[in-house]
Amino acid sequence: MQSVLALVVKLYALYGDKLKNWSYNMSRIGKWPVKIDKGVSIVLDTGILKVKGSKGELEFNVAPTRYKNIKLEITNESLTVMRVDDSRFARMEQGLVRALVQNMVLGVTAGFKKELDIVGVGYRAETKGKTLILNVGYSNPVNFIIPTHLEISVDKNNRITVEGIDKQQVGEIAAQIRRIRPPEPYKGKGIRYVDEVVRRKVGKAAGG
Repeated sequence: MQSVLALVVKLYALYGDKLKNWSYNMSRIGKWPVKIDKGVSIVLDTGILKVKGSKGELEFNVAPTRYKNIKLEITNESLTVMRVDDSRFARMEQGLVRALVQNMVLGVTAGFKKELDIVGVGYRAETKGKTLILNVGYSNPVNFIIPTHLEISVDKNNRITVEGIDKQQVGEIAAQIRRIRPPEPYKGKGIRYVDEVVRRKVGKAAGG
């Protein structure tokens, strides 16, 4: 127990200011109401928040047993995340829940997408039904099963687009695809995010 407490004290000494700043920023974000756009419905039913829009429906467990430091106030035009006190944990929880709800509203109205580029001679991708087929330098193609509620498309054999209403799921699936063949540091071959900057290493000089 003493070693754990010592570690906590040490971490707080090293990163305490960053934690305070993050808590403060999350608190500021948490105070902003989430606007309920036309065509979006938000219902709180026994601790489950249901957000429905033109692109689909998402659910979020906000039961007091899970988020005990906040409560939700819903009107016809907005949703506001209220905190029960001014503690650091309440401020962080308020900011976190508000950000998640905002992403749900954006997801069911506009959706989210991640784009990846395939770089390398002979590297390519295609979709067949609910399978993404990747030829990225292995002896056999890699078959990636496209999850339900997500869409994956390929443009010109080398740009992969992952789309869906759940921001976390879109990001996680894009990361899984990237991990199949991460960009290598010498020639940059592999799968990378469209806006990703790959740090290159200089190859060893011949001779000498």
